[in-house]
Amino acid sequence: MKILKRQCLLGIHTETRNINRTTMTDSKLYIYNTLKRERELFTPMHPPFISLYVCGPTVYGNSHLGHARTYTAFDVIYRYLLYLGYKVRYVRNITDVGHLENDADEGEDKIAKKARLDKLEPMEIVQLYTLAFHKNMRQLNNMPPSIEPRASGHIIEQIVMIEKIIEHGYAYVSQGSVYFDVQRFEKDYPYGELSGRVTEDLQHNTRELDGQSEKRNPLDFALWKKAAPEHIMHWPSPWSEGFPGWHIECSAMSAKYLGETFDIHGGGMDLLFPHHECEIAQSLGANGKQPVRYWMHSNMLTINGQKMGKSLNNFITLDELFSGNHHLLEKAYSPMALRFCLLQAHYRNPIDFSNKGLQDAEKAYDRLSGVYLSLKDMNWDGATIQDDTEKLLSSFEKECIDAMNDDINTAIVISNMFKVSPVVNQFATSGKTEGVSKETFEKFKNAYCTFYTDILGLIPEEDTTQNNEDFGKLVDSMLEMRYEAKRKKDFSLADAIRNMLSRFVTLQDSADKTTWKYEKKK
Repeated sequence: MKILKRQCLLGIHTETRNINRTTMTDSKLYIYNTLKRERELFTPMHPPFISLYVCGPTVYGNSHLGHARTYTAFDVIYRYLLYLGYKVRYVRNITDVGHLENDADEGEDKIAKKARLDKLEPMEIVQLYTLAFHKNMRQLNNMPPSIEPRASGHIIEQIVMIEKIIEHGYAYVSQGSVYFDVQRFEKDYPYGELSGRVTEDLQHNTRELDGQSEKRNPLDFALWKKAAPEHIMHWPSPWSEGFPGWHIECSAMSAKYLGETFDIHGGGMDLLFPHHECEIAQSLGANGKQPVRYWMHSNMLTINGQKMGKSLNNFITLDELFSGNHHLLEKAYSPMALRFCLLQAHYRNPIDFSNKGLQDAEKAYDRLSGVYLSLKDMNWDGATIQDDTEKLLSSFEKECIDAMNDDINTAIVISNMFKVSPVVNQFATSGKTEGVSKETFEKFKNAYCTFYTDILGLIPEEDTTQNNEDFGKLVDSMLEMRYEAKRKKDFSLADAIRNMLSRFVTLQDSADKTTWKYEKKK
């Protein structure tokens, strides 16, 4: 059975192989549900189908390390669900209107402000940074979603949902704008259940209204905003010429493509309040149903122990990380080094980025890549079975599946990969697969390569160069020249060829041949 075939057609790198994989029927996946604050057995509403929604970026600037954290985490979740045999509809939105500068429904639209500063049309800004976001996601080998709706393309759906909320008594019109009435909502449903925040505490920490506000209560949030005369992006509605609030877009688009109740909603921990809390309130207000069965959140990241932010001058975009063009970076780091660094931590654990941490991850990733590259072309050649080796390799696949079934624990999967690395390295050094049966070896090799490329989504550095057919032919041709020079006892030429090749590949001489592999040179 072929795995993850769809992304190969979309420019995503992964190997397609025949695998004997686990299935949804014989694998119990547990995930941490933020709403319940506990680890729960995952049971889809309509197996084998799974509905997954992840909040996408607001496209007014370049993607940064926080985006890499969130979307890589949910890329692996998506990949693993596919591996289990589910048919996943993965929806990730693009926010291109309605996200104001602060969460109190005040300030300028972030995209409109960027357009004004750069003297461009708002949709030029949207296109520029959406394309940049897609480029960064491809660099990280993140698979594209099944559907990527834009907020501006679903104004009608948002208006219809707002009308339903008003009809049910949970919103009011004020001076052409529409606000969600939190106090009225709380008479029927809890508000703050997802984030664990209590309304009284929120009220205490919110500034009093100055009498000029359109809101009845500081906790109320905008569903529709009347556009000021200078506001560029606006649409007609029953209430005013205006634009939707930030939160309503995800409620409307998730319901359109996944249904009024769906399986999984994901995003970064920073969206838990107010964005996701408001999504729940809007959906309950419109449809009377909990919209999501499992809420999943990736944790935050820091830079050298500090929260990342432009005001702290430690805000690092992905382009800056990959080029090394930032004052905090000692060098450039590859997308795969970053991906590996992210996957070394559980998605719900915080990550602190530093040059040392990234360089340690880079070295560890290089070692693991070497193991994968050695193993993927290795064949079993007959051996005497040794109990320790047989047991170690035969348990590898189950241990990795158990780790992924325990709330997608990629850190344990990577640890398991390193645990078997000495055995694979010994196979490569000796040229013999000593101590393991053919059946166990084939099953282990298949599982290792599947987890490395198809589930963790890693690309070995070798694939960026060695898989170039012309490069491989050139290296082989030069090795033939070196062999001929040695046969003629022209050792100075043979050494010169070796020295030149050693700048790009690692050579290993044996009695009858020279093998090579590409390794990233420092």
